[in-house]
Parts: sequence; structure tokens; C-alpha cells
Amino acid sequence: MADQVQWQHSGDYFENCNCSVVCPCLVSSAAPLTSRPTEGICDVAMVFHVEKGSYGDVTLDGLNVALAVHTPGPMGEGNWSVAAYIDQRADDKQTDALGSIFTGAAGGPMAAFAPLIAKNLGAKKMPISYRVEGKKRSAEIPNILHLSVEPLPTMHPSGEMWANLGHPISPDRLALAVGASGNTFTDHGMRWDNSGKNGHYAPIKWSNT
Repeated sequence: MADQVQWQHSGDYFENCNCSVVCPCLVSSAAPLTSRPTEGICDVAMVFHVEKGSYGDVTLDGLNVALAVHTPGPMGEGNWSVAAYIDQRADDKQTDALGSIFTGAAGGPMAAFAPLIAKNLGAKKMPISYRVEGKKRSAEIPNILHLSVEPLPTMHPSGEMWANLGHPISPDRLALAVGASGNTFTDHGMRWDNSGKNGHYAPIKWSNT
């Protein structure tokens, strides 16, 4: 749209779902997102750190966002339930901007997921920590989410496996990872424990242009 606010941001992201490593949504003989999750359903948490970003004249530097998604079957069949968590440090304009970006309403990568969402569980302003320590990513929302992923073991000298899997969040460069012990999410009547399950992480650079 000609009147759509222009935005961009760069930073980091990671996720942890309940599939056994490696998730068939992205690596299978069927089309992406059409394979059945290894546990039949998908419970996935994704956490994002905006290192530097702007939405029009609104600065987004340093803010964090988390999404929790439940699907009753293959992700491509839709019927997603999605809960959002926005950094409590965000002011009203920043909150609106992050909400527009991460729901896909403002275009960009998340717009690919928007048609699959059947139930919007709403957004909460919460303290969200995001840490990168070497190759480990971790995040916490008090009393809701505790999440950490590390690279899958590999014989590659870099200690990481990277692939261009076409994942909408980071199509060209995505690391294969595994969730740490104690990875839990509890909210909206749901409780997940994705310890030892599939994970990914990547640097991200998004825009709607």
C-alpha cells in the first residue's frame, strides 16, 4: 500500500517447538508446513530481539517480542492460536508498531503467517529478557516462559549447522538447534515442556519494502 508506514529492523531470533529434531514442517518430502508435526500438534514459542529498528519515525532499538503458537495439526492447515508478549519498556507508539509488525498487519515476513491464525489470544506487556551467550540463546518472561536453545551437535568445525530452509522468519540462513532442559511455557490455559525438542535461531533483517 502506498500509505503504509515504512519500517525495518535487524536483530536476532530463536524458537523451540515440541517436534523431535528435525521439524518436518521445514524438512520433509511434502511441501513446507504441510507435514504433520511429530507429536501431531505444534506448540512453538518464538522470541525476537530488535537490535536496531524503526517504524516510520518510531525507534524500536533494544526491544523484545515473544509469540506463542499452538496448532491442532499441520501448520499449513491453519487454525493457529497465537499469544503475543511485548516488551514492557515499549511506550504506546512502540507497542503499536511492534504489534503491527509481528502480527503481519504491516507487511513483512510475518504477513505470511497471518492467514493461518484463527484465534488471537491477545498481547500482554511483560518484562522480556533476551540473552546471547556464545552460540546459546535464552529468554525469560517471569511466570510464563523460560526458553533456551543451543546448536545441534555437529562434526562441522564451526560447531553449528546452518541451512537455507526457506523459513519465512529467516529464509536464507537458519541454524539447527535443540531446546535445553526446563524449556516451559505456561499461559492461556496451556502448559508446554519442550525440553530436548527442535529449535532454530538466526540473525534477522526485516522490512516491508
